Amino acid sequence: MKTLIWLLASLIILLLLFILILFTKLTILLTYFHHNDNDDLKVEFRIWFGLIRYKKSIPLIKVDEDSPSIVVKSSAETGKAESSKPNVTQITNKDVKSYWKRTQDLLKKVKGLQIIIRKFLRKISIKEFEWQTMIGIGDAAQTAILTGALWTLKGSVIGVLSQYLKLKTTPKLSITPQFQGSVVQTYFQCIFQFRIGYAILAGLKLIKFWKGGKPPFKNKSNFSNDRTNSI
Repeated sequence: MKTLIWLLASLIILLLLFILILFTKLTILLTYFHHNDNDDLKVEFRIWFGLIRYKKSIPLIKVDEDSPSIVVKSSAETGKAESSKPNVTQITNKDVKSYWKRTQDLLKKVKGLQIIIRKFLRKISIKEFEWQTMIGIGDAAQTAILTGALWTLKGSVIGVLSQYLKLKTTPKLSITPQFQGSVVQTYFQCIFQFRIGYAILAGLKLIKFWKGGKPPFKNKSNFSNDRTNSI
């Protein structure tokens, strides 16, 4: 009898713990700082109001002073022209139909993935968004043009984020042009938040989708209702 009681108690505790995890909000703090050729990226994960947290600092690659650019080299070896033979492939009507069917299947999969990902993105709230930039390239006119282009870029980024995610705060944007010198400095900080249950549900939908089943897009549970407000 005692064994049964302990078993039931353990099952209840595990169930409550699972429900707690589903409704737990995961907060992700993303911080990035760039100054000239130095970069620093920090990512922090928090749950339960910061009671449990994991912080990771990711030092990015520094650009060499003698090579202020990234060079991607690719090489390809080809045989001698006289030893090469033309590759002749016959395409039949059956092949065309097969290619067309594969293309349609691929498009359906891409569309299905977009639906799943968009539904999950709508559950992500942006609690804080700050993006400061200081720019100067040594020429006043070109610096002014670049400043305008950066404002356009930042506005476009905010537009995309507000379309796919829940923007819960007013973005703090600034661009400081330096007309007398050359400087590139950027500070970016963003806080994302979502319930772990939403991520689990999206993962299950993706698994079911890739296995050939149709994801439950019309599911009206607490974790699939787009109108659920995030606190």
